[in-house]
Amino acid sequence: MIARMAFAHTRNVCVGTAREFAARGVTPEDFFSMEAGQLGALTGLRSSFFDREYRDRALEQAAAEYDFLSDNRLRAIFYTDPDYPTRLLECDDAPAILYVAGRTSPQARHVVAIVGTRHCTTYGQSVTSRLVADLAEALDDLLIVSGLAYGVDIAAHRAALKARVPTGAVLAHGLNTVYPSDHRNEAAAMVREGGFLASEYRSCDPIHRGNFLARNRIVAGLADVTVVVESDLKGGAMTTAGIASAYQREVMAVPGRVFDTYSRGCNRLIAENRASIVRDAGDIIEACGWTRRPVEGVQSTLALDISDEQRTVMHFVNDHPEATINEIAIAMGLTIPRMQSMLFEMEMSDLIVSIPGNRYGVTAPLD
Repeated sequence: MIARMAFAHTRNVCVGTAREFAARGVTPEDFFSMEAGQLGALTGLRSSFFDREYRDRALEQAAAEYDFLSDNRLRAIFYTDPDYPTRLLECDDAPAILYVAGRTSPQARHVVAIVGTRHCTTYGQSVTSRLVADLAEALDDLLIVSGLAYGVDIAAHRAALKARVPTGAVLAHGLNTVYPSDHRNEAAAMVREGGFLASEYRSCDPIHRGNFLARNRIVAGLADVTVVVESDLKGGAMTTAGIASAYQREVMAVPGRVFDTYSRGCNRLIAENRASIVRDAGDIIEACGWTRRPVEGVQSTLALDISDEQRTVMHFVNDHPEATINEIAIAMGLTIPRMQSMLFEMEMSDLIVSIPGNRYGVTAPLD
């Protein structure tokens, strides 16, 4: 495994190039044991590519990383291992090795990537929550994938946790940290509830902006379908959609109001026929050709059980979208602790949703 880890971090090595080496009879162990001249003759590459000092240093770094993984009960999964996600094997530029906390669910039958802006609106959070909940109700063996970022990403992970379906996050850094740190609790819950954290980066690798774009190809490669919930014309979600399309995977987008900044990207994808429209979970299921779980018995629609006090709060939040928790408490004549408790209960009941800035939005219908 140490040889595989070192080999996977050799410059320009990915699934495609690793297969090329294998086709020429060079295993990861051979890569580090053979002389440079032998490797050059087998591969047709310059001998300088196999500099001994470079290869020895790579092995030392891999050994240190192996110790880190062992000490923290983490795994390294090489592309030839049975646990390596099968959909990623179809992508030549996928990483030759993944570092994983939790379970990668390589054989999950229905894998949906949900991505979007970090500046998610109440509408985006509501749509994300509804899509995940409805997919969870309709499909067996569902996995939700995203990037653990602010906005749409974390909304998708939280919705999956609430629906009790596995969710996986692709990180842009090593497994020695969680970024953003605000999402540590969700990251721990994801692993605990049968999901995973995955990364191509080691604990010794520095974090830089390029990592976040590079990890988008893994998000797209893991999934059968990539759903863009909200995005401006440029951004990571649009990049992920483009990569998914290049992988011949399904790309879908949630439409929004034409003048909304964070719906412009989605609307353009749909208008230019680069993405199918998502109006509900049924659109995703139909586009992917999936079969719904059989429904037993007769379904009934129950009215939401909302107290008068909660209804008053919902109307106030709807009429004052910029109101903070302090302002809501003052308007309702309640103490801050009581208001916090009440808002938490309402959020758990899908009546409201928290949004950045210590504010809230209404998700349930108002009468």
